[in-house]
Amino acid sequence: MIPYFHRAQFLISAGKAKQFPVTGMEVAFAGRSNAGKSSAINTLCDNKGLARSSKTPGRTQLVNFFGLGEGLRVTDLPGYGYAQVSDSMREHWAELLGDYFRSRQSLRGLLLVVDIRRKITDYDRQMMAFAEAVGLPVHILLTKADKLKRGQAATAMLEVRKELGDRATVQQFSALN
Repeated sequence: MIPYFHRAQFLISAGKAKQFPVTGMEVAFAGRSNAGKSSAINTLCDNKGLARSSKTPGRTQLVNFFGLGEGLRVTDLPGYGYAQVSDSMREHWAELLGDYFRSRQSLRGLLLVVDIRRKITDYDRQMMAFAEAVGLPVHILLTKADKLKRGQAATAMLEVRKELGDRATVQQFSALN
């Protein structure tokens, strides 16, 4: 288990930049709707009820902040690309994420959650571009690795590493094991 993560507690859901906490340091989790962001957060924090997960894509509609103690946070960003939501909600999410990346001096890194079966999508590339624009390191969690055979998962990870080069670190991840 990652130090501090076992102490995670919900802090606030923010629908506007002015609601974001202003002090401390944080790491953001981003990813396509239904890629397993909430499940990854819950597994890493050893708390199945911390971040709400659902089989219905698009449940995370606000920026959710979780405190880890001593001014440290994990942030769960709204998913993108798959959720069945209105165009106005998509525009709101885009504006909210833009505000988040431009304003977060406390942001230290981005964990990009990618379904290993889908590999890197154009939306994921856009999220990486956001991170690169503000000089953030990116680590990619290839989730749902348990849904592929070991060889298939290894091949998928090699393909992602080859595509990204040194732009991000990559690892396989399963919330189940």
